[in-house]
Amino acid sequence: MAKLVSKVYGDALFEAAQDMGSIDATYEEVLALQSIWQEQSDLVQLLNHPQIVKEEKIQVIKNIFDGKVSDGVMGFLATIVDKGRQQSIPDIFVYFIDKVKEYKKIGTAYVTSAVELSETQKSQVKERLLATTVYKEFEMNYTVDESLIGGMVIRIGDRVVDSSIKTQLYELKKSLLNVQMV
Repeated sequence: MAKLVSKVYGDALFEAAQDMGSIDATYEEVLALQSIWQEQSDLVQLLNHPQIVKEEKIQVIKNIFDGKVSDGVMGFLATIVDKGRQQSIPDIFVYFIDKVKEYKKIGTAYVTSAVELSETQKSQVKERLLATTVYKEFEMNYTVDESLIGGMVIRIGDRVVDSSIKTQLYELKKSLLNVQMV
């Protein structure tokens, strides 16, 4: 149910931003609001408190954000609270951000290697990903996992390319175990 709510409201915000020609501006506002929601647990608790009526919650939203965000985003936040969906705001923000990235063809890649990659190697990985995917830009996330022994694992969405020595050794072991001795 939560995914449906975030999709419905995230799509609505995206379409409204697209209609107003303000996708980039709305994207920046949502990024800022997302960090506020993560940092201000008191605001989240207040908006989710069952004994505070929605009119008061909407007034709190207006007092805090009026003049600081666009009228479209302000109206969007007020609508979410009015519909009693304020607990879904973080999920809606994530959905909207992902939708904008998809629209702008910005991919997110998670690269895990056995050793720290140099800046040159990172650049080469990024260039290779740009050349072999539909994306025009990538947000790169690098981590080190020494258990890979060598090679790397790259994840983009639900696609994984695993060229690690650890996986190759595992596959070799598996195939050797399946060999029948005569």
